[in-house]
Amino acid sequence: MAAIEDYSLICTQGHRFDLSKKGTLFLIKHGVKSDYDQKELWQARRHVLQHGLFDGVLEQIIHRMPQRNLTYIDVGCGEGTPLARIREQRRQFNDQAIGFDISKDAINLATQQTANSFFCIADLAALPFADRQIDVIIDILSPSSYHEFDRVLAQNGILFKVIPNAEYLIELRHRLYRPEDPKYSYHNDDVLNRVLEQYPQTEVVPVKYQFDLTPALATDLLKMTPLQWGTQANPANVFKTPLEHVTVDMSLLIVRKNL
Repeated sequence: MAAIEDYSLICTQGHRFDLSKKGTLFLIKHGVKSDYDQKELWQARRHVLQHGLFDGVLEQIIHRMPQRNLTYIDVGCGEGTPLARIREQRRQFNDQAIGFDISKDAINLATQQTANSFFCIADLAALPFADRQIDVIIDILSPSSYHEFDRVLAQNGILFKVIPNAEYLIELRHRLYRPEDPKYSYHNDDVLNRVLEQYPQTEVVPVKYQFDLTPALATDLLKMTPLQWGTQANPANVFKTPLEHVTVDMSLLIVRKNL
């Protein structure tokens, strides 16, 4: 971008990108249809995340981020709580924190975060960022485009990718599905092997803890998770007895770009 004029950003080729009333940019060049465009889902996700569902893994990421001013992006940032948590814990730095998602509903909700961050609607397969300008990429349970990640990561940049392990939300999974159903169990071998094939130097950090639930949090956890979308899922079975906690079982994959 070369200039800001009124409520528009102007690129070096003269194209104008208008800021929405909420201060976001729409940077996707094609139509988008997403199962995640549900306002109720994002409100439920905000409730659960602000009560700490991802705090354990966010602490690991924050601890490993370089102690200097950074430019970082949150891939598939959703309603913005993880990025806001990170930004709040790094108040001493003059960071440039950017979150993007393909869901307009999610980004509209993200703009309500008080942390000093910027949000836009964008496609991870065509990142709207210049080459080698991003110090840190944060990807929590979102798809990846490794070619694009390699393009935008600066020298000595870091990719933090979080993937679920076998016991992630296992209590909820076992209430939704019968033992004979393929979704009753889960493994991340395919995703992990793909990352290790792309980046053999990957550091794998296991993160596992219990997250306590109130009845309201349990209800919103069910609303926010795609686990319930399976055709054989039985949501009515979830609350036959109180769901008082779930297991958060993840792997934090750390890739450092040294080229």
